[in-house]
Amino acid sequence: MEPPVKPIEWLGDRIRIIDQRCLPLKECDLTLETAADVAGAIKGMALRGAPLIGIAAAMAVAVEARHWTSSTWDEFEARLLAAIEMLSATRPTAGNLFWALDRSRKVLESHKPGGSPEAASSALIADAIAIYSEDLETGLRMGRIGVDLIREGSTLLTHCNAGGLATSGFGTALAPMYVAHQRGMNFKVYADETRPLLQGARLTAWELKRAGIDVTVICDSACHLMMSRGAVDMVFVGSDRITSSGDFANKIGTYGVAISARAAGVPFYVVAPVSTIDFDLEKGEDIPIEERDSAEVTEISGVKVTPRGVPAYNPAFDVTPAELVSGIITEKGLIRPPYPENLAGIRP
Repeated sequence: MEPPVKPIEWLGDRIRIIDQRCLPLKECDLTLETAADVAGAIKGMALRGAPLIGIAAAMAVAVEARHWTSSTWDEFEARLLAAIEMLSATRPTAGNLFWALDRSRKVLESHKPGGSPEAASSALIADAIAIYSEDLETGLRMGRIGVDLIREGSTLLTHCNAGGLATSGFGTALAPMYVAHQRGMNFKVYADETRPLLQGARLTAWELKRAGIDVTVICDSACHLMMSRGAVDMVFVGSDRITSSGDFANKIGTYGVAISARAAGVPFYVVAPVSTIDFDLEKGEDIPIEERDSAEVTEISGVKVTPRGVPAYNPAFDVTPAELVSGIITEKGLIRPPYPENLAGIRP
């Protein structure tokens, strides 16, 4: 099964990404040649989604290494450690970012005896490509696990974008939908618009329509009405970080969706790779929540939509407690409560 979209590509000495800020009005690519370019793309939302951020960060370290192979080991190491530090400051909630950068750091450290920049560079490139390939396989595996929950004629709801654009190509929350579609199943998807940057309306709807899946965009504030009327059979969302207790962070508004699902008796599933689980964090309150520029709330495409002088508060994520989660779909299987014990069983 081919991935429905290819949001990132390693080109040997640079990285190509789909610039997600252009969607859905046009499709445009962006070429990134340095770690600073990648950091800017992550911070500026040209690419987003925890798994994709991790892949891009690993490739950023690799591309930086490729440019500095003629340096002394000390200069090479200092340059890469500075790049890792810069990249780690871009999106504080995305667990895969730190997971991937930790892998890159360990690869670098493993070459310190002897100190060969050329050998370290080759290893960093190989590991970045491996992270990309592993994510492709992980997405497909999660899709094949999650598809067993979908029934013929089901209506699904998802919040934000956890599709191919947020990963290497198959997605997390959308992966079961792609597998179901590939198998010829009939189902419908409601995509919350996901204010303030409209990742659902712009990106999820674009992906699903492009794949030929029946998708309808609804306002964030309509999801409770839809569920209370029995119009939704189950919810699939992704995650940017999951704690060892099963509490998880996802795009702002996810907590409200989970509350509505519980009130309406609708199953609520999280789909995320094991790399998104931060086993060092016990509770949701321990997850750092990124706060973004208020202009994302007060402006749309540069046009002011709120009164001048009125401030806006813009947390990018919220935390949903594990008690509202019906199950967590990972590449290692569907995890049910109790989460502390069952998540510990899949710890790498």
